[in-house]
Amino acid sequence: MHINRNLVVALSVAGLVLISHPAGAEALVEEVIVQGDASLRTRLGTAGSVGVVDDAALAEIRPNHIHESLVRIPGVWISRGSGAEHLTAIRSAVLTGAGACGEFLFLEDAIPIRPVGFCNINNLFEVNSEQASAIEVWRGPASAVLGGNALHGAINVLTPNPTTNRVSLEGGSNGYYQIRGELAGEFGDHTVGLSLHGSESDGYRDATGYGQQKMSFVHQTNLGAWQVRNTLNASNLNQETGAFVRGFEAYDDGDLKDTNPSPEAYRDAWSVRAASHWQNGAWQVSPYLRRSRMVFLQHFLPGQPTETNEQTSGGVMATFNLEGERLSGVAGGQLEFMQGSLKEFQEAPTTGSAFLVATRPQGLHYDYDVDSRMAAAYYDVRWAFDDGTRLLHSLRVERLEYDYDNNHLIGNTRDDGTTCGFGGCLYTRPASRDDDFTEVAGRLGIEHDFGDSTGYLMFATGFRPPQITELYRLQNGQSVPDIESERLLSFEAGLKDDHWSVAVFSERTEHFILRDADGFNVSDAKTKAIGVEFALEWGIDDHSFGLAGTYAVHEYDFDRMAALGEVIENGNMIDSAPRWIGNARWRYQPGEAWYSEVEINYLAKYYLNAANTAEYDGHFVVNWRGGYQINDRVHVFARVINLLDERYADRADFAFGSYRYFPAMPIQGYLGVSLTL
Repeated sequence: MHINRNLVVALSVAGLVLISHPAGAEALVEEVIVQGDASLRTRLGTAGSVGVVDDAALAEIRPNHIHESLVRIPGVWISRGSGAEHLTAIRSAVLTGAGACGEFLFLEDAIPIRPVGFCNINNLFEVNSEQASAIEVWRGPASAVLGGNALHGAINVLTPNPTTNRVSLEGGSNGYYQIRGELAGEFGDHTVGLSLHGSESDGYRDATGYGQQKMSFVHQTNLGAWQVRNTLNASNLNQETGAFVRGFEAYDDGDLKDTNPSPEAYRDAWSVRAASHWQNGAWQVSPYLRRSRMVFLQHFLPGQPTETNEQTSGGVMATFNLEGERLSGVAGGQLEFMQGSLKEFQEAPTTGSAFLVATRPQGLHYDYDVDSRMAAAYYDVRWAFDDGTRLLHSLRVERLEYDYDNNHLIGNTRDDGTTCGFGGCLYTRPASRDDDFTEVAGRLGIEHDFGDSTGYLMFATGFRPPQITELYRLQNGQSVPDIESERLLSFEAGLKDDHWSVAVFSERTEHFILRDADGFNVSDAKTKAIGVEFALEWGIDDHSFGLAGTYAVHEYDFDRMAALGEVIENGNMIDSAPRWIGNARWRYQPGEAWYSEVEINYLAKYYLNAANTAEYDGHFVVNWRGGYQINDRVHVFARVINLLDERYADRADFAFGSYRYFPAMPIQGYLGVSLTL
């Protein structure tokens, strides 16, 4: 594995050339966005919880990692991994395991970036969140409107629409640099926008450098009575991955925190997505195509097998907007098809205990192809009793079919057909088969306007079908018939206006699949949660303040003795689920020339395993950002992340008998300049 420096340079040079010489461009135009239902705010309405980070905030945050953007939305914790890696929590614990990525739906202009059932837990690095028009987070079950995988919520990244020609350069700690370019132009009846982003870092830990590049292209025009908006988004990542450091509070050990126990670990991934949004009055039709491929070393597992997965998929979404005197809303449908594949191969023998060595053999573990078909229909309507009170109802029916072909031996033998000790190999391969899942989700609520504020009550159900890796990358003792779609029941009450919001929620899930402390999957679990989220923004003269917080209790709602003796009891806290998450900001801008912002992030202590025998103490982190507008064209900016040089863990875990951590980066400084051309 190597960082693709040539691609970084090529994208950077191309961006500079295009921005400096927009050949044939007649004039720059004001932003014209044909988004239709691309915004989750539009689809959710005034009831429920949507947090937004807009383009102005993203321009000031200038995140190295999407964690830095979404930490200011209540109920959300994007746990940072090595390089661009991450794990997601939305009104939930940080979830791990084969299908954990299916708990959340990641979208681009309201179109899922991956097909149903073929997610990856790190999918957010595929989207151009750094230059987005906005990032929206729907908190709570969204299956009734958005479909499977929107069990706990959804993250929607709106493709950038540049309105000026601009280039920016930034450099900082650990050999980090970033270049961005934006081009906007008008060609007769056509407007175009191109956004380019490239970044590279040597990493602060041994052998943890990475390079990533992203591109977003937007074309808009009118064809007859249709408004058309075409988008093309692509990403590339070449990463040397840092593995967990092991030992109690190893993140605070000066000799361990900068090391990488697996310098051979890597992740190489690329993705391309194209969509075309056609809008004519009440109708919108959006066909789309997607392609992605990823190869990575599973450094977090004994034996460190390499996984290769890829998918080609496409579909179409169609909606019709209803606009009556009392009844309003939308009805729509979606069709989607996919061809995907996965291979898992372990090059070297497993080291460790006799059990691990015997049950995790060297060689080919899985090799399969899966075709999928999905069809869905839904409606989302509002009935106005009077000017201030509305009844809300949503319903979605979704059918998903898998056609699975096993290209390897059936069962849980080694790849030469011999059996493993201790009751068989961990890796179990079912015979080729077809599976289908038909699911229904609903939402029922009422909202009422109280002057400038809106209050609401909402009941909702959510679902997610089993992910392909849960069904066909089985472990010893599992079988496909034992795995069902996960279900969630939610109640939410809230009150909000343009400057503040508070929401209280309660949720229960069934058929939850978790990974225990020994790396085994536990099927058919139950969980429950209750919590409150709040957000507040206000200004006083030259000062503005922001506050976002969450208090939630996430518990297991079942009793089970896991595979190697881990005891999970009803009422245990779900691991990686802190009770408190908080973000506070103070921004000072005495005029138009310069600004300064101080940010504090807080994460409370949390348990590291389902038995609740190990925990992490939590942390405070302070960041500073500022900028100065030299003239109409030149803007300089700076950031200091982890200003107090706190030693903490981006992620803490307890697995395979030991504490393990991703140590957070020490104090970092960044300085850059933006030039409008």
